[in-house]
Amino acid sequence: MSGFDVVTMGETLLRMAPPGQLRIEQAAYFELEAGGTESNTAVALTRLGVRTTWISRLPENALGRRIARTLMGHGVDTSHLVWAEGERLGTFFVEFGDGARATSIIYDRADSAASRMTPEELPVEPFSETGGRHLHLTGITLAISESSAATAWRALELARAAGLSVSFDFNYRSMLWTPEASRRGCHPFAEQADIVFAPIRDAQTHYGLADGISPEEALAALRREFPRATVILTLGAEGSIAAEPGQAPIRQPIFPGGGTVGRIGAGDAFTAGVLYRFLYHEGPAWLPEALRWGAAAAAMKYTIPGDMGLFEKEEVAALVESGGYSEEVRR
Repeated sequence: MSGFDVVTMGETLLRMAPPGQLRIEQAAYFELEAGGTESNTAVALTRLGVRTTWISRLPENALGRRIARTLMGHGVDTSHLVWAEGERLGTFFVEFGDGARATSIIYDRADSAASRMTPEELPVEPFSETGGRHLHLTGITLAISESSAATAWRALELARAAGLSVSFDFNYRSMLWTPEASRRGCHPFAEQADIVFAPIRDAQTHYGLADGISPEEALAALRREFPRATVILTLGAEGSIAAEPGQAPIRQPIFPGGGTVGRIGAGDAFTAGVLYRFLYHEGPAWLPEALRWGAAAAAMKYTIPGDMGLFEKEEVAALVESGGYSEEVRR
């Protein structure tokens, strides 16, 4: 299959969580989900009508097939997966907190099949002139192994040679690498990107910005690092701030009245909303509407359990149009 809108690559894990707010040591069973930032983004994009392919390496067993079939079931193309016999799928456990008890995550992903991705295994078709339009990468893919990082760099080279636009999300994970290692690994990718995503805390961690820095000052610092890119900083409860090269910053608040059950994956939904409007916009001023779609998609994800933004495009569009939630019951 060719003619994708978005190509992405990375590791998807099997998520195991006790039901409700039970602690792991209380659980008699675990609820299973697929979860990975790149595949979460791919699913959300597909739900918005964007043709998406996800590249990864999965073990040739029932666990790997479960991941692939889950993504296929949501419309993501998986025809470029590499299947590996005798290898393992990475997993993680989520214990959902409440009140004073924070949500916690335990990873078991060392030496997974995805961490063994190599440039030689990377399919070239999605990066041809008749392949994708846009490549999306994150720092997590760089962090899981040197060979995975090298594969991502090869994907970036192929994408640039074929004229694809590129986005990059720092997506720092302290359990995978140190801030300095992350900066060294991520900076070259961000330098090559057309769109750079970063939570403001990642900007502070990677570039030595003060804890009390204003969003405008943090954005200005990243714009100096990446003058060719549209830089988008997410600010948690304060929404987001972004600017195109040579243009003034734009602020986007969160949508009021959001849910609380689906915080994991909300950032991936935001990215999907932004990329959707980047790829499909009318006129030159794409960024304000893209931030609005990102905020709406993230708000919808907060209402949905699991890692994936299983919303409908019409739901997100209605939220974008209305600017808030309705308490009406649809009948």
